[in-house]
Amino acid sequence: MSGPERAARAVLALTTAVLPLTASTLTTPAPTAVAAGSLTMLGADVSTAQRALDLGAKYYDASGTARDPLDVLKGVGVNYVRLRVWNNPRSGYNNKAKVLAYARTVKAKGLKLLVDFHYSDTWADPGKQYKPAAWASHGIGQLRTDVHDYTYDVCTALKAQGTTPDSVQIGNEINVGMLWNDGKVINNDFTNLSLLLKAGYDATKACDSGTEVMVHTANADNLDHARWFYDGIRSKGVAWDITALSYYCSWHGTLANLYNVIADVRSRYGKDVVLAETAYPFTDQNADGTGNSITTGCADYPLTPTGQATNFAHVQNTARDAGAIGVFYWEPTWYAVPGNGWDPADINGSGNGWDNMAVFDRDGRLNPHIRWTP
Repeated sequence: MSGPERAARAVLALTTAVLPLTASTLTTPAPTAVAAGSLTMLGADVSTAQRALDLGAKYYDASGTARDPLDVLKGVGVNYVRLRVWNNPRSGYNNKAKVLAYARTVKAKGLKLLVDFHYSDTWADPGKQYKPAAWASHGIGQLRTDVHDYTYDVCTALKAQGTTPDSVQIGNEINVGMLWNDGKVINNDFTNLSLLLKAGYDATKACDSGTEVMVHTANADNLDHARWFYDGIRSKGVAWDITALSYYCSWHGTLANLYNVIADVRSRYGKDVVLAETAYPFTDQNADGTGNSITTGCADYPLTPTGQATNFAHVQNTARDAGAIGVFYWEPTWYAVPGNGWDPADINGSGNGWDNMAVFDRDGRLNPHIRWTP
C-alpha cells in the first residue's frame, strides 16, 4: 500500500503490463490441501507513528490507559514491525536517519524489524515506481549499483547500531517492476528487474547473511498475475527468501481466492509466504479534511470495530491455513493527527486518507476486539 491517493488506481494498476485475463482468472480453482502451521511473523507497519508521536499524538490501550503505541500493539500480539524507507523525502520522515532512530525503539521493545525499501523519494506501488531524484538520469547499469550501494548502506548502518534488520523488502508492491522505466517489465522481459533484485539481494546478504529478503507484490488477486511475476523473476535466476503479497479484500477478492494464491506460490516456489499488507475499515466516516481511500466494505464484514477485527482474524486464519508464516497490518497507528499527512511533499497539509483503517480510533484508542494470533 502506498498512500491514500492510490485507491482509485489500484485495481487498474494490478493488470498493467501483465498477461491478458483468461477464463481461469475469473474462476476460483479448487482449494489446494496444505498442512496448516502457525504465524510467526505477527506484524504491523507503523511507518507514520514516529511523526505522530513527534506531533504529540496520544495512544491508548483498550482500557483507556495512555501508552506507547508499540507497547499497545505488542500487548495484542504484535512481534514484528515494518518500516518503509524513502531515499530523500521532502517531509524528512521515513528516511534513513529516521528509520535508524525508530529501529532502536523497535528493537529495545523486543520486536523484530522488517525494512521496506521503496527506492524512491515518495510512494512506490503498482501504479507508480518513481526513481529518487538523485537517480533520475541513471540507466540500468548505474541503477544496479545504486540499489546495491543504498541497500548495503542502510543495512550496515542499522547493523552498526545493533539493530540489524531481520528481513528486508527489495521494492514495494513491484507488480510490474521498480525504478521505472528502466526497471519496468515491458513485453514480459524481466531482465532489467532481475538485475535490480539481484543487486538488492546481494547487498542484503553482504550486510548480514541472516537477514531474509522478501520480494513483494500486490498480486494476491489471482494465480495468473502471481505466477506471471514470480515465474518471470525465477526464470532470470533471482534469489529470494520470502514471497510477500498484499491483500485488501476490496481490491483483491475473496478469502477463498487468497487461500489458493498463497497455497500455490508456497508450493510452486518452495519459499515461505507472508502477507506484507492488509487492513480493513472500522467506519465509513472521515476524521479529517482528506477523503478516505476505502469507504466500502466486503461481504459479511460491517464497517464497525467488530467488523474490522473479524475481517483481520479471518485474513490471519486464511493465511495460516494456506501455509503462510506471517501477516502484517498496514498502518494501524495512522489515525487522523493534523500534520501527519500522506504526501511527503506536503506532510503538514495533505491529510490522512487511512484514518478509518487504523486500529486506533480518532481519539487514539485501540479497537478492543483486534488481535494478532499465531
